[in-house]
Amino acid sequence: MGQTEAALLSRVAAHFAESANLKLSASASLAAPIARGGALLAESLRGGGKIMACGNGGSAADSQHFAAELVNRFEMERPPLAAVALSTDTSTITSIANDYSYLQVFSKQVRALGRRGDVLLAISTSGNSANVIEAIHVSHELGARVIALTGNGGGKMAATLRADDVHVCVPHKVTARIQEVHLLVLHCLCDAIDFQLFGEKA
Repeated sequence: MGQTEAALLSRVAAHFAESANLKLSASASLAAPIARGGALLAESLRGGGKIMACGNGGSAADSQHFAAELVNRFEMERPPLAAVALSTDTSTITSIANDYSYLQVFSKQVRALGRRGDVLLAISTSGNSANVIEAIHVSHELGARVIALTGNGGGKMAATLRADDVHVCVPHKVTARIQEVHLLVLHCLCDAIDFQLFGEKA
């Protein structure tokens, strides 16, 4: 084995170890807010509400992933659930960004689609995504609740959240590690929704 291959193997192993250790250590602090978030999502869906998800870059992909798990299915056969990722409609996003500003690409969609009783899943690894923060403000205006997925202390988003919102803040500063935990959190939320609405998996 050459030095380069050995170094690469070592780096890969280090990534796995850091990710696994973070997930295990974070479970103690994140379990309660994740459970509250799952309860909030199930309450909204049970009452006829919908879930709107938004984020930029990798967080946009996470928003789409989460919406797909609800509209299609997660791990059990069950009816489709009302969810939409606000990062998917390129005509809407680009027209808002072109005619107004990128700051409003999510908030204008929330204002158009959101209703009291809905939930906004706001994802930002830094907690500082301005357009996600704008979507939070509009959600509050409409009477929709917010579940924020952040990292690195929560950034500016932390200060925008209300007492009845839910904040899942990954205790880490590296974007890749935060995103890896966010994916696990999303799967936990999917499982919590299915468990509350439909019971144990067959």
